[in-house]
Amino acid sequence: MDQVSESPQEAHSLPGCYRHPDRETGVRCTRCERPICPECMVSASVGFQCPDCVRGGSGTGHRPGASQPRNLAGAPVAVSGDPHLVTKILVLLNLAVFIAVQVSSTLLGEMMLIAAWPPAPWTPTEGVAEGEWYRLVTAMFTHEEIWHIAFNMLSLWFLGGPLEEALGRIRYLTLYMISGLAGSALAYLLQPEHTASLGASGAIFGLFGATAVLMRRRNLDMRPVIVLLAINLLFTFNPGFNISWQAHIGGLVGGAIVGYALVNAPRERRGLVQAGTCVLVLAVIVGMTLLRTAQLT
Repeated sequence: MDQVSESPQEAHSLPGCYRHPDRETGVRCTRCERPICPECMVSASVGFQCPDCVRGGSGTGHRPGASQPRNLAGAPVAVSGDPHLVTKILVLLNLAVFIAVQVSSTLLGEMMLIAAWPPAPWTPTEGVAEGEWYRLVTAMFTHEEIWHIAFNMLSLWFLGGPLEEALGRIRYLTLYMISGLAGSALAYLLQPEHTASLGASGAIFGLFGATAVLMRRRNLDMRPVIVLLAINLLFTFNPGFNISWQAHIGGLVGGAIVGYALVNAPRERRGLVQAGTCVLVLAVIVGMTLLRTAQLT
């Protein structure tokens, strides 16, 4: 549910419905956060929306001069198009790179692949440390095993779609990329020299962190995502699976920080707080990369 019960002592502080000011309510639209009474509630996949957001700000219920409805993160509410477009593009991009890597590996051999193919796994001495910083990005889209990409893409599909709809395309893509970079940077900083690292797991764990923040912001039951995250962390720290825990933790922390800024920034300076947080996290990523490069050169 999207609201918590108010005690009788708190009832007097409840806001009035934006369409019926005389009706107090503890429910808010999950997109624009305006208070709405039971008469104005429109059931959505998660919580309730106001009539203006459902109609995209048009129709007889629209207030003259009202600004375009915005979602929880401040992005304009999309009234048309695929709400999961970016997620689908990311899945297709990962699949395309996977197929290209498999074909190239078959034709050229693994060693030639690592040397010639840009999305190849990176190592401190054969890549980033020599100035090939792009490998921090391309490694996010590279997988070698079918089970690896299958698990990551399923996670991306189930976590990414709701987040993209809640945050908007640009903010969602920013969250994904920064989470992935945070995972790559922490793996580069902490993993032993000559250790290869690849996969979208850092970005996926960033989506986990942002999902937990979003559910907390909406007062939803967090137990399902906490249990799922705990299970993933058990696999992460199991030495038998040869998983880069550094990439997972880096992505999780980066995603949680960026996600918190996206959904909790004060409305009056929302853009500044959101952009500033993203820049700050990117600065930390650059700092970790420079520090490790200095250690290896």
